[in-house]
Amino acid sequence: MMRSVWLAAASGAVLAGAGLQAAPALAASAPIDTVVVTATRTPEPADQVPADISVITADELNARKPSNMAEVLSLTPGVEAPPGGDAGPSSAVPSFWGLHEFDAFLLVVDGVPWGGAFNPMITTLDFNDVSHVEVLKGAAPVMYGATSFVGVVQALHYPAGEAANQVDIAYGSYSSARGSASMALPQLGNLRQSLAVDGQSLGSADKREAAANGHALYRAALDVGGGKLTFDGDITFVRDTPTSPVIREGQRLTTLTPVNANFNPADARIDQNQYHLAVGYSQPTAWGTWDSLVSLAHSDITDIRAFLHPDLSGDADTQSQRRHIDDDYADTHLTHAFGGDTTLVIGADLLYGHGWQTTLNGNSAYNVPLSGAVTPPPTSQLVVNEIGAVNDRRLFAGQYAQVDWKPDARWDVTAGIRINETREAKASSDLVLPPPQLAAASSSRTEARISETLGASYRLWSQGKDEAVAYADFRDAFKPSALDFGPDYTPDVLRPETAQSYEVGLKGALAGGRLSYQAELFLLNFHNLVVATSSGALVNAGGERLKGAEFELRYQVTPDLALAGNFAWHDARYTRYLFVDDDTGLTVDVAGRRLPLSPQVLASAGVLYTPRHGLNATLVANYVGRRYLDEENTAPVGGYATLAGSVGYRFGRYLVQVEGTNLTNQRPPVTASEFGSGSFYLLPARTVWLRLSYKL
Repeated sequence: MMRSVWLAAASGAVLAGAGLQAAPALAASAPIDTVVVTATRTPEPADQVPADISVITADELNARKPSNMAEVLSLTPGVEAPPGGDAGPSSAVPSFWGLHEFDAFLLVVDGVPWGGAFNPMITTLDFNDVSHVEVLKGAAPVMYGATSFVGVVQALHYPAGEAANQVDIAYGSYSSARGSASMALPQLGNLRQSLAVDGQSLGSADKREAAANGHALYRAALDVGGGKLTFDGDITFVRDTPTSPVIREGQRLTTLTPVNANFNPADARIDQNQYHLAVGYSQPTAWGTWDSLVSLAHSDITDIRAFLHPDLSGDADTQSQRRHIDDDYADTHLTHAFGGDTTLVIGADLLYGHGWQTTLNGNSAYNVPLSGAVTPPPTSQLVVNEIGAVNDRRLFAGQYAQVDWKPDARWDVTAGIRINETREAKASSDLVLPPPQLAAASSSRTEARISETLGASYRLWSQGKDEAVAYADFRDAFKPSALDFGPDYTPDVLRPETAQSYEVGLKGALAGGRLSYQAELFLLNFHNLVVATSSGALVNAGGERLKGAEFELRYQVTPDLALAGNFAWHDARYTRYLFVDDDTGLTVDVAGRRLPLSPQVLASAGVLYTPRHGLNATLVANYVGRRYLDEENTAPVGGYATLAGSVGYRFGRYLVQVEGTNLTNQRPPVTASEFGSGSFYLLPARTVWLRLSYKL
């Protein structure tokens, strides 16, 4: 009951409230002295951080106005985040270091793990009024616990009392529309406030697929008790209608189903209501700055859809799910500086997750023609022959310490250690009809482990704004196995997956600081990979090795013109995996084979021309190399290139702009379905927008 009161209060705060400069030129690249917080929790120049970290600035976000994670990360080296996937068209499946897994990275919003102890909640991630985005490669720092292996993406909004102060409306392909507004509200005493609201309705080349959502964020800050009290109230509504993945037939995707065919039932939808409240307090003390944060989030999700059988008979299995998720987070830490050259962060945090779900399955519920010309009936008119339930509680707690030592102007050494205590308890049941066959089980697992990080950077050379900084980094991490909330009966709590990563790199600046560069080599060994057995059960039986090199260049030609270029070579392979072939039923050792949908080559290039007045334009090209659709590497697909761009005119406070994504209209497979056997989601079709923007 108390939780409901808090959530209602958060909703009220968000919906309350009522309501100023020309846009700056774009700094397309993060300058070498950009300050970041993801790696250490304390502000630190990006060039000193002994890790691969990229920053997407507010000016770049405003110039390109990205609406999803794929567009935001399109100029980040070695990263791809194709939209869609099993979580619906509002989601995405990011890939770091060649690992294309939904849950292998950590998503953070304003210091809060977004999705908490379960999976990254990309469907409710919103980039309206975001001041910048930080992308850290490798496992999460010790301050975030057992949450990721290959990367951290943190979106940071403008602080309370500040905002982009902008209104946008746009109309696009397939009768799509979107609008947003962000503003700093009038200050009341020392109470600083800001409000951001936005919504969109997106159509698709698949006439049934759609995505609609609305979002509001209220931020407040108040000086009290010698410190600063902050409050965030956030509410998001998502209304998605999913598309159907395309089935692989032998070595290629089938041509028996049209590209935009949708075989979901008539009432298919993925609806989500999320309510979020965060309260923080920061206060200077005699021992240093003490920061605390408490976050509460609740989501209600309805998930109705179907998947064709892989034999292409036209038979389909339906699922109708009702899911509820609580994500709570608390952190308190003390930051103490010693003598000006050493900073110690010591603290404790807790992630609590509670997810419960009921599933009504209709196995072989209907048969449809593969042409997609017939809309299947709603699930209310179909047989239910399997009823499943799962109730999962998980608690990730930890105590951590990280030291940042700068013995002189050249060296920066960071070391972190964390004591992790995790516990998961899961109760599952599965009733198959007819005749009634009930399976039920409860399982739990408790783990206590230490994770650690060690890194160092050394400034090899410095002259004015030019420099060269070498760095190396080691991280040892583990992550409890994810819960995918799928339709199948999976009662066991599996062992955590573990990983050790190594990085060495060189970064710096030339040409008076206008040309920034970064080059890195990495290696990650992954153990206890969760894989499926011949019976469909999940076990810890796999291993992977990720290695590669990534390069990044950003050149500020003039204050108005910036160039960007990135290249990545990835080699992501299984080291241990006895794979069950769906076609033959035989067990195949795929050790040494490349991971599915993991390209060896990723590249991007961008031209960003963004003066304060007059004509402006951007063009971003992305290339994704050859990859395989299957674990045995028998089904290759060629590489593809996409273009995104904009052309507009800024006069006074107004901007009129035409924007486009996937202008080459490529439709390759980009994400594998974990629910539909041997099936893949395609890259969304070309979309063009007309956008009107006004600076308040």
